[in-house]
Amino acid sequence: MSWPCLSPHGEGSLLAVSVVPGARRTGADGLHDGALRVRLVARPVEGQANVALVQWLADELKLPRRAISLLRGDTSRRKQLAIALPPERLAEWLDRVLADAAAP
Repeated sequence: MSWPCLSPHGEGSLLAVSVVPGARRTGADGLHDGALRVRLVARPVEGQANVALVQWLADELKLPRRAISLLRGDTSRRKQLAIALPPERLAEWLDRVLADAAAP
């Protein structure tokens, strides 16, 4: 499956994310307007949501935090992240995480 939120970037990937801060739990919640929707417990205060997003992705992808960088959207809900992971591997992760999010 082709993911509209994912594109190649050098040897890594770009991931478009739509963040919903202040949620009850942190996790992927499907796609929204061509981006991966991620709900975060963290509030958008002093960059806390950005830090939580990068930490959550690093944990999910089993990567060090330095392998993920925020390129755009520092103060916006819509963000673009560069991830040091080939698009194929990130697409496999999206397949798994979004299948889990869709399960009742």
